[in-house]
Amino acid sequence: MSSPNRGRQRKDARHPILRGVEPHYRKTRKIDDYEFLRPYKLLLPDIVTSEAQLPRALDLANALYDAFERKGYRVTFAPPDQPLFRAQIEEREVPEKDRKYGRYSCGRIWAPHRLTVAYIGEVPIGLALFEMSERVALRYFKGKYVRDDSAVVKAARPHQLVHSWTTENDVPSGRFRLVAYAPRRDVEWSAIWQDTPKRGLSSMFPRIVKELEAVVPDLKSKTAEAEAAAIRKQREWEDQQERWKREEDRRNADKALAQSREQLSEVIRKWSAAMSIESFFREAEERLAGVDPDRRQALSSRLDLARSMIGTLDPLEFLEQWVAPDERYTRLYQDD
Repeated sequence: MSSPNRGRQRKDARHPILRGVEPHYRKTRKIDDYEFLRPYKLLLPDIVTSEAQLPRALDLANALYDAFERKGYRVTFAPPDQPLFRAQIEEREVPEKDRKYGRYSCGRIWAPHRLTVAYIGEVPIGLALFEMSERVALRYFKGKYVRDDSAVVKAARPHQLVHSWTTENDVPSGRFRLVAYAPRRDVEWSAIWQDTPKRGLSSMFPRIVKELEAVVPDLKSKTAEAEAAAIRKQREWEDQQERWKREEDRRNADKALAQSREQLSEVIRKWSAAMSIESFFREAEERLAGVDPDRRQALSSRLDLARSMIGTLDPLEFLEQWVAPDERYTRLYQDD
């Protein structure tokens, strides 16, 4: 809660987040005439405006932020460690079926890196102040586009307009809109106020603060519901992950069992083959004893050569190479 004297202590001074920002708004990326500023600096209050209306935009923002501060509600940048999100902003005063902002009707509206937030108690409310756009006819005249209803066009002589043409575009209107919104993606709430022919936006600020105070209980309720839904969703996700892990664990165990069985069958086959070969060599050795010495010597050499070509005939070595199912994969869930 801020001090009641806070406003008086800052008499004639800008709100803290507005101090020294004007040069940063003017240091903009290249823009055409009739476009909004696009500052290079992104950590700025959420204010979208043309260069012509920048002084008024800053005055409006200052009056708005002070209206909150006088009631003890601080206005600041959203903390970087909190998941707060900016609402979709409609800059057109009268939305059309299409959008024609910027060069080739595809210009990009600047947005800050972090939200501007008013805290009413502990409840954050996003604030976006921006100059609305209006659709007008622009005439290409003397090498650039100017409003077709401008004094320079009206003063032009007919022959000066022979090689000019017109196009429609959405351009800054000089009138402002304030959007207050819940800065959570899972809470749908926003409110809009804007300049009207009968009443300027700044005169609405005290009433706006009261209206936002009144909506805080509803926002708390919606936030609590959203948080409970988020917890349920997180639990459902965790349960699904657990099911997937268990299914994967069973698949891996079944695969290990199948591979182990296949290898065991191959071990048995090799064992049988080894026993058959071993029987052959034993039979040959027994028969060598009954042949004449010269033939026995020649056959003995061939028998030794044959043994060396066969390799190991020890069935136990085949068994040692076998990998049991538990050696291939260790179950994560022993209770399945």
